[in-house]
Amino acid sequence: MRVNQTSRLTYRLLTPEDADLLFALDQNPEVMLFINGGKITSREDINSIFIPRLKQFSNQDKGWGLWGCFLLDSHEFIGWILVRPMDFFTEKRDDSNLEIGWRFMQKSWGKGYATEAAKQISDAIAEHKVATKLTALAHTENKGSINIMKKIGLEYCKTTIHTEPLGSAKVVVYEKALD
Repeated sequence: MRVNQTSRLTYRLLTPEDADLLFALDQNPEVMLFINGGKITSREDINSIFIPRLKQFSNQDKGWGLWGCFLLDSHEFIGWILVRPMDFFTEKRDDSNLEIGWRFMQKSWGKGYATEAAKQISDAIAEHKVATKLTALAHTENKGSINIMKKIGLEYCKTTIHTEPLGSAKVVVYEKALD
């Protein structure tokens, strides 16, 4: 799957060689607030947890992975958009329902970059017909992410406890059909 650049951003799938970018993004407690309560990620966690997980769910043809988002004019990394099958690390994995998520550098917040990137990537998923549903999860108090979900056309589905190998949290679930 290919994602075309937008007027302000360019995109590419991140690889294990991008560990420094992942590490830098996770060094701000505000960025990590709704991920794990604000705990910054250690280099060891990037290397022993995040890179192996990235390798497991990345698939260029299907568009799965972390789509790095870079400013078009400077090529500066500002964040990523996650695309992977829902419940990827569980027995309930669903390849027809793709999870979309995002994490951006705090200095890029409030400028519409995350919405622009999430819309561009969700449109590419729909265009390439790699799934029939798109789903996003957010901590119940993460108003910024919830606003992005609404702006890209997802609709509230439910509030639930989401559990994965890295932990559990009360989340809102937003979805849209891609047919």
